[in-house]
Amino acid sequence: MADHTEVLERIRRKPGVDYPVLAPNLKGFEAARAAGATEVAIFAAASESFSRRNINCSIAESLERFRPVAQAAREHGIKVRGYVSCVLGCPYEGEIAPARVAEVAAALYEMGCYEISLGDTIGTGTAQKTKTMIAACAKRVPIDKLAGHYHDTYGQALANIYASLELGVPTFDASIAGLGGCPYAAGATGNVATEDVVYMLDGLGVRTGIDLARLVDIGQWISGVLKREYGSKAGKALAAKRKR
Repeated sequence: MADHTEVLERIRRKPGVDYPVLAPNLKGFEAARAAGATEVAIFAAASESFSRRNINCSIAESLERFRPVAQAAREHGIKVRGYVSCVLGCPYEGEIAPARVAEVAAALYEMGCYEISLGDTIGTGTAQKTKTMIAACAKRVPIDKLAGHYHDTYGQALANIYASLELGVPTFDASIAGLGGCPYAAGATGNVATEDVVYMLDGLGVRTGIDLARLVDIGQWISGVLKREYGSKAGKALAAKRKR
């Protein structure tokens, strides 16, 4: 977060695109607002152990920190998106009860978050567990206000997205080339590759408005810049097909 002001000042913004900034407390929110952020993100966890190790406070304490952020955002017309970590498993506690996830998601929604992103931080979730968790959250938060954020550590992210789609979840987070990861989980990869998600949605007849070929080009480019192996399975296959 140390360089988010520099990032916001240097990017070329496009109309209709949000550029959210993580705002863990009121000081962070004020810095984000000063840098021109039009949307901020607040992160809670469904695991007490993860919350304490990640942000050095309990779940309840983290929610109290976020309340003034949400209030200040409303006063300045800035959107707030809520995130819940470890919704399908924790590196310290293992299984997480769906009811606990729903409780945290509901608290963020009641604060004024326009959408709640449910994160499988360590990527251990499966389709049935995802459905159970989503169903619990949908009792407390409208289904169209929920989003899926599934890491692909165990190769289950696309299955979890499909399971969520079947229940009516409309929004999913993804990462170009599958970049990212969780430093607390052994072997954890990044969020599901955007290219793989778009390929699946294209196959389902879902119109995303995304040019998959250009997306693959960007994924290969940024992987080269970062000197990382290109992480999209669909992207690798499509790139190889074009070389024939």
